[in-house]
Amino acid sequence: MAKYMLIMRPSDETFAAMMQRPFEEMLETVGRFNDELIRAGVLLAAEGLDPEVSVVVDYSSEPPLVTDGPYGETKELFGGYYVLDVASLEEAVEWAKRMPPFPGAKTEIRRVTEIDEFPQDNEWVVKERAWREQTGQL
Repeated sequence: MAKYMLIMRPSDETFAAMMQRPFEEMLETVGRFNDELIRAGVLLAAEGLDPEVSVVVDYSSEPPLVTDGPYGETKELFGGYYVLDVASLEEAVEWAKRMPPFPGAKTEIRRVTEIDEFPQDNEWVVKERAWREQTGQL
């Protein structure tokens, strides 16, 4: 099994369509999909992100510049995510295809790297592994 992150990327069209629908209806639609993921045993995490409460830290200057966020253009927004534990990228794609459709939205799928993929003799990897074991993440 591997972890894949499904990153929800809305558009202006997506936001307009969402504002047309009653909030309870959206909750039910997304809730049904979440329930499918839970029943299938593949859901590890799922969160929506608040579009209003955020900042951007820009490291292109010293010290880093902090500005209100997220970004100015909708196409750069990251609206929420799912983390799934599935057998393959193809399975992650199949789940993404089943997500509730919102006009203009896109979903980016990225494999989540595991600590075992890094050099196990590196002191920082050793420290992180110990922390993960201590907190029940491994």
